[in-house]
Amino acid sequence: MVSYNPSYVLSFLPGLLSALPLTLFIVVFTITVGSLFGGALSWAQLSGDKVLNAIAKAYIFIVRCTPPIVMLFMVFYGLPEFLKWWLGIDINSWSRTVFVIIAMILLFAASISEVFKSAFEAIPKGQLEAGLSIGLTGFQTFLRILLPQGFRIALPNITNAILNLLKDTALAYTIGLADVMGAGNLLIGRNLGNYSLETYTAVAIIYWVLALLLSLLDHTLEKSLDYNRN
Repeated sequence: MVSYNPSYVLSFLPGLLSALPLTLFIVVFTITVGSLFGGALSWAQLSGDKVLNAIAKAYIFIVRCTPPIVMLFMVFYGLPEFLKWWLGIDINSWSRTVFVIIAMILLFAASISEVFKSAFEAIPKGQLEAGLSIGLTGFQTFLRILLPQGFRIALPNITNAILNLLKDTALAYTIGLADVMGAGNLLIGRNLGNYSLETYTAVAIIYWVLALLLSLLDHTLEKSLDYNRN
């Protein structure tokens, strides 16, 4: 029978929290760059250009059908070989963090682009015409009228996408990155396989707290946006 000692959960938390900044850095950087890439993919689908639309849709379909761990392995093992064959560049010495971020950006961009696209399509078409009719340029109309409305519509799905990203980053340990999950596995190794359940409980608590904070932020933003709207 496996024994379980809750006191070890609390004792393991400080060591695991030391790896939290790396996890947060990966998540924040991925959200920033992935959102820009996802926005470009959404624009390509909505631009009316058949070639751009086809390329964006093909990319989104392929990436969304690729399991996160497969994408991570393809980037980590395949990208160095591809660049070495194509450009003669050796990137095998790069930090594992870089490969994780690249993989996460590719995945996040595909999912967030669909969120942006559906939010934009949900905005009444008359809003664009109204902005243009009062003398605003297309960009000003987008920035002042369409973007705030689109963000309000997309917020719940953006939160879900970030939660999925947070869970996907836990796979970074599979290539040896010492993020929160990686630190947990290192701790189990140092304990010779003992207290693994307590260690994974501590890891889960960290992710639960992060998810709770994100959900609270989402709730606060939704209330603020609804208040400003009224």
